[in-house]
Amino acid sequence: MNSQVAIWALLAAALLAANLPFLTSRRFGVWPSDEGRKGLAWHMLELLLLYFLVGGLGKLLEQQAGQIAPQSWEFYAITACVFLTFAFPGFVWRFLLKHSA
Repeated sequence: MNSQVAIWALLAAALLAANLPFLTSRRFGVWPSDEGRKGLAWHMLELLLLYFLVGGLGKLLEQQAGQIAPQSWEFYAITACVFLTFAFPGFVWRFLLKHSA
C-alpha cells in the first residue's frame, strides 16, 4: 500500500472511530444499556478503547511501511488531543443538539 494512501486511510478510520461511540445508545454498539441511554462515562470509555484500536492500526501500517519509530509521551498526548478533536461532531450531535422525541 502506498504510504500516502495509508495515511489517508488511517485518518479516515480515526475520524470514523472517534464519532462511533456517539452514534448509538448501545454499549460498544452491541449491548443495550439498562436505562435506554449511555452516560458520558460509557461514551468516554468507548472513545478510549477506540483510540487504542486506531493506534494499533497505525502501528501496523507503520510496521508494513518499514521500521517503527520510537515514540515518547508527547506523541500520545498529541494524538489523544487530535482524536478528541475528531470526536467533536459526534459529541455535538449527541449532547448539544435537540432531537425530536
